[in-house]
Amino acid sequence: MYSFDIAAGSKAELYRDLHAALDALTAGEPDAIANMANAASLIGQYLPDLNWAGFYRNVGDELVLGPFQGKAACIRIPFGRGVCGAAAATRETQLVEDVHAFPGHIACDAASNAELVVPIVHDGELIGVLDLDSPVTGRFDAEDAAGCEALMALLAPRVSG
Repeated sequence: MYSFDIAAGSKAELYRDLHAALDALTAGEPDAIANMANAASLIGQYLPDLNWAGFYRNVGDELVLGPFQGKAACIRIPFGRGVCGAAAATRETQLVEDVHAFPGHIACDAASNAELVVPIVHDGELIGVLDLDSPVTGRFDAEDAAGCEALMALLAPRVSG
């Protein structure tokens, strides 16, 4: 069983601790789905003010729902559609303070007001995206984006198989 001491201090400490915990959880595990499931659980448990944390996988050049924590979600998202599709198409992190102002936003959960989506890329291949939703408008900032990008850089080779 795993037990983690995740700091409730600064956001930088939180992301350092999450990085160490994610490394411990996924090191040596070759199964991509198992690693995504543990990552979604860890992030959902320790990042505050989330109502959804999970993954969409690149399957046949569309995003298909992967492991997550939260309410039932949209199953398939075309590249270029919504926040997740924009991240997949551009391979750039999407930090959206107010999803209701994002053109083409897909509302899987009406309670979501802010979203952070980080593409997962390994050896030039898009593996999928990390999708975080919050009921709090403006919940995510550049520090969250950088912290989640570092988490996905660690996870990418562990979910590419």
